[in-house]
Amino acid sequence: MVKTLNSREPFYKTVLKIAVPVTLQSLLQASFSVVDQMMIGRLGSASIAGVGLGGKFSSLYTVLLGAVAAVAGIMISQYIGQKDAGEMGRSFRLNLKLALGLAMLAVFVSMCFPGQIMWLYTKDEVTRGIAAEYLRILALAFVPMAIVSILSTLLRCMEAAMFPLYASMASAVLNTALNYLLIFGKIGLPQLGVRGAAAATVISQWTACLITIGFGIHFCRKNEIRLKTEGRMTREYAEMFLRILCPIIICEFLWSLGENIYAAIYGNIGTAACAAMTLTIPIQTLMMGALSGLSQAAAILIGKALGAGEYDRAYWEAKRLMIYGLCGSLAFSAAICIVSRFYVQIYHVEAEVHKTAVQLLIVYALIAPVKVQNMLLGGGIIRSGGKTNYVMWIDFIGTWIFGVPLGLLSAFVWKLEIPYVYFILSLEECVRFGMSLVVFRKKKWMRSLNSL
Repeated sequence: MVKTLNSREPFYKTVLKIAVPVTLQSLLQASFSVVDQMMIGRLGSASIAGVGLGGKFSSLYTVLLGAVAAVAGIMISQYIGQKDAGEMGRSFRLNLKLALGLAMLAVFVSMCFPGQIMWLYTKDEVTRGIAAEYLRILALAFVPMAIVSILSTLLRCMEAAMFPLYASMASAVLNTALNYLLIFGKIGLPQLGVRGAAAATVISQWTACLITIGFGIHFCRKNEIRLKTEGRMTREYAEMFLRILCPIIICEFLWSLGENIYAAIYGNIGTAACAAMTLTIPIQTLMMGALSGLSQAAAILIGKALGAGEYDRAYWEAKRLMIYGLCGSLAFSAAICIVSRFYVQIYHVEAEVHKTAVQLLIVYALIAPVKVQNMLLGGGIIRSGGKTNYVMWIDFIGTWIFGVPLGLLSAFVWKLEIPYVYFILSLEECVRFGMSLVVFRKKKWMRSLNSL
């Protein structure tokens, strides 16, 4: 039994049914880093920068995990559109195994070499020590994150997006409480500082994992959904899977590596600059999380339409979703400009850090609408047909031909201040958007998996 969307339902209601739970879950997941950083912000600039850099390296893992989840979403949604329950189950199990293997590799690297890794980000010994300690503990959350990511993708594709949301709500409440208790040492618990923030995240992620597994088992039993598959995986299926997976893995790894190079650039400009950039991360995370539901909705809705061979509907829905994203991003950008000066006052840091953080937030507000369009096109629409090599080349050119060279030039050759460095390297988003629009309009991305 494979559940499908009601084609008679108005389009905006269908979008909301998927996007709202996903958005709320993304915001709750984002709250892990937001709460960490807001509470750690009371411990000073070195702690803020350390948590930011430790979290930045862990983003390499989360981005790659997101790539595997994206592949799972492409395959599951298209097979649901084709009403092929057996291949849907095969896709889920294959991507879950891959995610768990990636998680174990990330745990090994992060726990065995945290100091060496953080040396690449900053030469400040105090900040480096804090970041390494944070990363070593945070690595224990990588396995439950893998399970939650793939299982949540399955449930969303089957119109059960509320279940992962409930799990995130419970874990977010637990994370907030544990942060307060463990960072500051309340009700007789030891005052752990940065270690307490990492431990709270680990416990909360395992809680979310157990709850999500429980919901998944309940939903599948109730709807008589079997995730077991008959027969071995054919060579043709494996080749198709690799054609989808490899470009996404390469794309996301190179993009995330570029983001880490940006973080290293900020860290080498100075601790104050790095701390100011770290202060903007919660706002950036919240905004992209608030609109990430549209990207997920695009991948699922368009994937189902392509799987069913309804190409005109897929193109029309893609354009509607891009308009929704533009309107939402403009509203959020305006809000950021209004509240930026008040937001930075939450943190107990130097006046210079406050001032720089406000400037960075204004720059982010200017570029955010373009970032959101790229998220929709690259993260949802163009990938939905399985032609993931298009997105790989777009991101490679944007990040490595434009973004990284511009960041290095502006920081170390032109020696500009960090707001100008951030603005100049962010112009790569405009390059990616232009290329994505060309690909979108040519419609060559609109394919079913059977035609790959």
